[in-house]
Amino acid sequence: MMNGPLAQSMREKGLAYRVIFGVEWPRLSAFAQEVGKDHQLAQDLWKEDIRECRLLAGLVQPVDTFYPEIADIWVESMQYPEEAQYTVLTLFQHLPYASDKAFEWMAAPDAMHQLCGFLLLARLFMRGDPLMRQSELEYLDQAATALHSESLAVRKAAYDSLLKYALTGSEQETLVNKVLRQYEAAAN
Repeated sequence: MMNGPLAQSMREKGLAYRVIFGVEWPRLSAFAQEVGKDHQLAQDLWKEDIRECRLLAGLVQPVDTFYPEIADIWVESMQYPEEAQYTVLTLFQHLPYASDKAFEWMAAPDAMHQLCGFLLLARLFMRGDPLMRQSELEYLDQAATALHSESLAVRKAAYDSLLKYALTGSEQETLVNKVLRQYEAAAN
């Protein structure tokens, strides 16, 4: 499955895994379906400093044995936005405690936790998961703050989550527009 030119390109772009095979996402997904769900395999894959192993881990990890403490450990050990994006897509959004973790991570002081939090909320908004009023105010406040983050990935994830949230209803669109106007006014 190795794609040498893609692996070399990833290295040149700054990915510093011990090993990069350059396997494309569709091939990894197909391989994961052949392997099936396996908790121990997922945990072992996550511990490797190999790009494809870490991406496969989220694909083969069963939801029912992925406890909140493990989710925290995975986020703490993430090195690149790609890991966050694919792990949110394949695993985190399906967790029964996804909303709680999203709020916890988005309020964390480090960029990777914030990135995971906003990516996860965007996925939940795309599924139509609602926010309670208190949660909505906290989310909008955190998103407004994240729009000024030093991390481009966090700024983009917060902005994208706001757009997804705006699509969930007209009242949400009004609130998001208010946040974005405040951001634009502060940026000018």
